[in-house]
Order: sequence, then structure tokens, then C-alpha cells
Amino acid sequence: MVVALVATLSSIYIAQIVHQRINADYETGVFIGNQVLHATQDALDTDFSSTRLDFNNPDAVRDAIAEALQTDAGVNSLLESDTGYSKVVYDVAITDLQGRALLHTDPSLNGKLIPGRDSFDELLHQGMWRQLQIVYGEPHAYDIRMPLNRAGAPFGYIRIGIQTLFMKNELQPVLNRAIAFSGIAVLVSLVLAAGLSNLAFRPLMAIARQLDLVTGPPVEGENRPRDEVGLVTTRIDRLGRQFRDVKDVFSALKENLDQIMSTLQDGLMLFTRDSRAVLVSASAERFLAQPRGQMLGSSVAQIFSSQTQLGSVVLNAFEGHEAIAAREVLTENGRRLQVSLDFIEEGGERIGALLTMRDAESVRRIESEIELSRRLAAIGRLTSGVAHEVKNPINAIVVHLEILRQKLEEIDPDTRRHMDVIGSEIQRLDRVVQMLVDFTRPVELRLADVDLRRVLDEVAMLASPDAERHGVHIQKQSPPEPLVAKIDADLVKQAVLNVVLNGVQAMEHGGTLRLEAARFGGGAELVVQDSGPGIPPEIREKIFDLYFTTKKAGSGIGLAMTFRVMQLHHGAVEFDSAPGAGATFHLRFPAAGAMSAETEEMAARG
Repeated sequence: MVVALVATLSSIYIAQIVHQRINADYETGVFIGNQVLHATQDALDTDFSSTRLDFNNPDAVRDAIAEALQTDAGVNSLLESDTGYSKVVYDVAITDLQGRALLHTDPSLNGKLIPGRDSFDELLHQGMWRQLQIVYGEPHAYDIRMPLNRAGAPFGYIRIGIQTLFMKNELQPVLNRAIAFSGIAVLVSLVLAAGLSNLAFRPLMAIARQLDLVTGPPVEGENRPRDEVGLVTTRIDRLGRQFRDVKDVFSALKENLDQIMSTLQDGLMLFTRDSRAVLVSASAERFLAQPRGQMLGSSVAQIFSSQTQLGSVVLNAFEGHEAIAAREVLTENGRRLQVSLDFIEEGGERIGALLTMRDAESVRRIESEIELSRRLAAIGRLTSGVAHEVKNPINAIVVHLEILRQKLEEIDPDTRRHMDVIGSEIQRLDRVVQMLVDFTRPVELRLADVDLRRVLDEVAMLASPDAERHGVHIQKQSPPEPLVAKIDADLVKQAVLNVVLNGVQAMEHGGTLRLEAARFGGGAELVVQDSGPGIPPEIREKIFDLYFTTKKAGSGIGLAMTFRVMQLHHGAVEFDSAPGAGATFHLRFPAAGAMSAETEEMAARG
């Protein structure tokens, strides 16, 4: 490679010398031509008016001018000196327009027609290699032509002949030195390349050994080049393949992690040791009201502002390197967040931090629902046992009361009245016990894809008589397209009806009850909104408790049953209320097809 490089540069150098020499010869020819042109122009300006020359005869005029030029000592001496002192000029001629010599450096050619030659411009504009071939090829003469005018009209040409043989003789010494210098350069480069290659390739072998430590031993069947560059190239290719494999695995893991992070309710942010965010969940984007793309790669000081309570807490914790354990803070929009910060360490050195943000209201609501579910489960177990133990004595009392009536042939009115009271109270107690048994009995769900708009229509029809008696007007609002959920239609209808009837009964002086079916997230929801007095704050945590009621004739089972039905469907029931502004209940269901076989089995077990 070194020899080829040096040889190429040497060849370019030689060709450049030839090119420069040809340009110099051209400039010499042009210079001589200008000298002859000026001298000839002076001779042409000779006044022939004193002679008996017929100016209407072109041949006579040409012969007269030719004689004047041939006898002009200045022009002839100039031609002889140009051809004598120039090393490349072959001849000089002054011709008319037809190419006949008026004056030539070879006197024998005067008055004769001079053969045409190639223009020197053709050689001048050839490539360097072509110029070298022409100069060192067969001897050849070129002309440099310059136009000659007389009395403002074209008269002839000044022709300077350049011989390639003369050019070759002039170039030979310079080219010999250049070729000798190039040969020496090639030999020296060979010696230097041989010596330096050993020094240069030693680090490559060391690099190859280090790459072997990184990439592992060669794979069986892998080609092992013998040259150092090939060895390093093979190792780098193997390392590149390993990096690509790792990148593919990392991309798959990142995609899976992004999917997981997008479903998390908690806001998670992972920071590096220099406090820059490298992982941000979708919930964190919602809590901080900043796009994830803007937060990724930003420092904690760029994400959080010290002017807010949340930002002040987080920034102080990072500055003091103090972990935060479930601290509740207030955001700018009035939302309460539960913030936790843990620093990740390895070998006593901090390598990152994990910030967790959780909606405190959601946490309390979930805890309340869990507590309510726990209480309902405990009450269910208790009532199941009590109902079982009470049912049998009640049946026995009913039987013996009937036997007692049959045995007493004549019963005075007071005794009969007391026995009737005992009988009615026993029947009422039996109904209560039966309700307990029905509430605690395992429910087998009959799940099907049902349009919630149809459920809403049926509930409105069932609630219409009670609504008319209370002076309540029912309004329905449903989307134009089907709103499908996988539910037990009868149970859901009863659950919604319980909420609707509570709303109707809450509006003692009439009002409006709004029923709405709408999409919610990936599922659907049914909304029941009344215009009653609302739910007092002191009883809001108790309304789903079993047997809790504010009505004189209420059983306290309706809303508890609604809560249980929504749990069986893996849905949720939530409400919001303001004094004097009524109450709004949201019954939310997962999308159709979202309930798995395991969920159906759990629902079947109650």
C-alpha cells in the first residue's frame, strides 16, 4: 500500500512537471509570435504609393509585401534569433491567408504553400498523462498561430512551429532527476513501512487480546485472519453483534417496561446519580402537569419548583440526601399527594433515587372500600351464622303457635289479639332473617354482553310509578352507539334501581332525577344524579354499611347490596354530594371481555 501510494504521488509529480513544461513552451511561443507580429506589422505599414504597384491586383500586392519582408533586415534578424536561441521553436513563418509563405526561417520555402499543422492548443488542453505520451511519442510539430492584419483587414498569419522532440530533449534531464527521486522515495518508504508496521501493529495485537477478554473466546468455525488488522476487525465485528443483541433485548425490556408504567396508578420517577430523570410513568405526567418527553433527561431542579410545596419537599430531600417516607403534600391545583423518596445505593455509594407519588384521596378511598368490604364480609359471616341459628327456632315457634290456636277452642278477644301480634312479629322476624340469608348467600353470576342503555331504560320504567308519586321527573341521557359491558343484567338492574329509589325518596317535594350511560376510561359507567338535599358529611362513610339507614321504614340493605353487586362485577360505586345540591352516584364497569375466567369463578363463589 505504501509503495502504491508513493508511486502514485511520484507519477503525479512527473506528470505535473510535463504539464508545467508544456505551458512554459506555449508561453515562449506566444512571446516570440508577438515579437514577430509587431515587427511584421511595422513592415506592412510601408507606403507603396511611390511605386508603380497595381493595388487592384492582390497577387502583385502580396508579392510586393513578400519582397519587403524578405529584404527587411529587422524582421529577418528577429526570425533568425528566435529560432537560434529558443530550445523548442522549430521554425517561424509569415503566411498569407491561403498559407503561402511570405517569409520563412527556411528561405527555400519562401513563396511556397506551407502544409497545415495541428494547433498547439490541442496539446495544451490534453490531460497530464496524454501530454506525457505525446511528448515521449513519435516526433511531431505543432503550430501557434496569430492573425496578421493590414489596413484593418485580415491579411495572413504568424506561425510559430513547436517540435515535441525539442520539448523531450529539454524535459529529459528534469524527468531523469524526478524518476530517480521517486525510486529512492519508494525504497525509503518500503524500509520505513516495514519498520513502522511492526511498531504500529503491536498495539493492535494488545487491543485484539483485550477484545477477546470482552467478547469471550472465538466461536467455533469463525474465520481467524492472520494479519493484525483482520484480527482486530473480527473482534470488533463480534463485539458489534453482541452490542446489537443487547440493544434488541434492551429495546424489548424498555417496551415492556413502558407498557407496565403506563398502567400504574402511582407516579414513579427514577433518577440517576446526578439527579436526572431516566424513567417517568404516565401518572407522574398527570400529577406534575408536564409532558414525559420534557422531564426525561432533565434534572430534579428543572422538573420541580422550589416555590411549590411539592417541589420544596423534593428538592430539600435531594439536597440533604434524606429519604421521604409517605409524606402528604398539597399541589398547586389543590390535589393532595402522598410522596415517598428512596435513595438507591450500592457499596455505600448513591447510584440513583426513586420518587413515588400517590393520590392521597384515592388511597383513602381504596382503604375505605377495603375496610367496608372487610366489615361486610365480617357481617356476612356473622349474619349467616345468626340466620341459621335463628331460622330453626322461628320455625318451631310458628308451628307451636298454630298448634296452640287449634287447641284453644274458645279464645277471648284479648288473647286472640296477643296471639295475632305474636304471629305478625314472628313473620316480620322471619322476613328479616330471610333477607339476611339472601344477602349472605353465594351468588352465581349469569354474565353476558349487555347494552347498558337497555338496563337504564328498564330501570327508568320500573322507577316511574314511585317517581310520579313523589313528583320526580326522570331524565335519560345515552350515547347513540351501543355501550356494552359483561354483566349479570338482573343483578345490575336491581343495584341501579336501589340507587334510583333512594334518590327519588330523597326528593320529598319533587325534583329531577338524571340517568346517564357513558363511557369511562376503557369501560363504561351509569350515573344517577338527584336534586335532593344531598348526603350529610357525617354519614357519608356509612351509607354502604349493612343495616345503616336514615329512613323510618328502611332496611339498610339496598345500598349495601349495590356495593356488593359492583364488587362481584369487579366494578366500583362512588358518589359525590354537596349540601343542597343533591347527590351523584357513579356505577363503573370494566369493558366487555375484560372479566377473565378467574373473575367469573370468584363471582360464582360470591
